[in-house]
Amino acid sequence: MYEPARWLFGPNLMTIFGPLFRPGPHVPVSRERWELSDGDFVDVDRMAGPGDAPLLVALHGLEGSSSAHYVRGLLAQARMRGWRALALNFRGCSGDMNRLVRSYHSGETGDLSELVRRAQDESDRIVLAGFSLGGNVLVKWLGELGDSAPREIRAAVALSVPFDLALCARTLDGPGFWTWLYRTRFLHSLKRKSLQKLRKFPGAADEERVRRARTLFEFDDALTARLHGFAGAEDYYAQSSSANYVERVRVPLLLISAEDDPFIPARCVPRTTTRSVEVELSARGGHLGFVEGPIWKPGFYAERRAIAFLEEHVESRPS
Repeated sequence: MYEPARWLFGPNLMTIFGPLFRPGPHVPVSRERWELSDGDFVDVDRMAGPGDAPLLVALHGLEGSSSAHYVRGLLAQARMRGWRALALNFRGCSGDMNRLVRSYHSGETGDLSELVRRAQDESDRIVLAGFSLGGNVLVKWLGELGDSAPREIRAAVALSVPFDLALCARTLDGPGFWTWLYRTRFLHSLKRKSLQKLRKFPGAADEERVRRARTLFEFDDALTARLHGFAGAEDYYAQSSSANYVERVRVPLLLISAEDDPFIPARCVPRTTTRSVEVELSARGGHLGFVEGPIWKPGFYAERRAIAFLEEHVESRPS
């Protein structure tokens, strides 16, 4: 049961507490560069452990990285249990620009597929966790697999998922100080990297449209859709939203969301629990917040709940 920290009033303080004030849990990892089938690469942080231990695969959120406090927090929980882990940095998110003009986006599942395919050579007990954008990628990928999901995948958790990308973009593009703050932060990072990429690949997209973008919709319409084969932002959102894939998931999946998430309207969170999918919607929690406990010793419920769910399934035999 989640009892929100009383000293964090409002969803925005709940959302920003971790990024601003939480010291990232120290987890010993080593970085590996994995070559991809299309000639590009991704950087993966590996947390070592016994060869027969379960293997956790973690996916970060928009413009995050494997160093995000929530990723390291989950890895720390896994380490306490003697597990191993692979934390993916989406293309261009590790600090080094990827080689190709394309990057990552909310519906791109190919890199995750390659990562898991290689992980299958390392473990027959794989669990996955995706945060925000990474959660959308994870849910969409599991839905695409349906009944063909590898038997090595025992369970998955997706946290603060933007199930309806169009609705979430409209929310972040809306009025108000906090939405302006979040939108500005995302756009600053996205535009900086994209303009750097376009200097390397001139003509791949309209540089002036990217530079002028003041909303996430304008940015996605000018760049994300253009580089990844969509007709425009609306087409990108329609094809990439994971809400369309939830009912197809056949792997045990826990969805953790908050009704007061400032990024994700509660009405886009699935309410129906299926044989494979369990939905946990808290009244409070913000976006990837879920802070609990006293101010002098804060805890993070979503990570604790996620690892408990994965642990329930990792020891069971696959059906």
